[in-house]
Amino acid sequence: MSLFLERFVEDGYEMYNITTIGYVVIFILILLCIVSAGYFSGNGKGKKGISGMQLILSIACMAVAFLATNITIYQMPMGGEVTLCSMFFITYVGYLYGARVGLSASVAYGLLQLITDPYIVNVPQMLCDYVLAFGIMGISGILSNRKLGLQLGYLIGILGRCFFSVLSGVLFFAEYAPEGMHPLVYSIQYNGTYIGAEALLTLVIISIPPVTKLLQKPKTLNSAAGAGTSGSGCADSSSAPEKER
Repeated sequence: MSLFLERFVEDGYEMYNITTIGYVVIFILILLCIVSAGYFSGNGKGKKGISGMQLILSIACMAVAFLATNITIYQMPMGGEVTLCSMFFITYVGYLYGARVGLSASVAYGLLQLITDPYIVNVPQMLCDYVLAFGIMGISGILSNRKLGLQLGYLIGILGRCFFSVLSGVLFFAEYAPEGMHPLVYSIQYNGTYIGAEALLTLVIISIPPVTKLLQKPKTLNSAAGAGTSGSGCADSSSAPEKER
């Protein structure tokens, strides 16, 4: 562990910092997640990998999400911040390109958060709070083709995020619960209030008809481009026998 994490004590609590080698490894993992997003998007019969523009849009969503985490709308009394829809932009990748691409992008984002704002008490907590809690938001893609898929995908991604955050609170931060309060109740109150408040705000915003239409446009264009490519392929195959004659 000393190769990737170094131990220190702060206010009597044992914690860990990421070493230089640890940062390098995490950076490599982020790159692998981005590469895997391209692979997964084309992992099927007749499918091509993710286009350059789609990859740029996915990275742009991660960048906007990262910037939005620094825009605090409200600081909750128990702790936790309501940001400017930062979690939406991660679920948005899944909505646009499906669950596998969404999961790759959201895990990459979780690793990015680990690099920029690490709070590590042990390895299981690190995995739960950064890899799982952020990574699970990519499952928004399983509802990408459903009616209201934009909103429902976001909701299921946020519920996944809340689940792992609450689990982390119970397993690793139970000692912070006030005397007489069960750690589960405390963790639900702490994580549920700020995640729930931001989720409600975001759902209201993305459900405004002009906003919904704008957010759906890249997916519509992507579907149209895919149909055009498919049609072109059919035309090419039908004309080939004519050339052979």
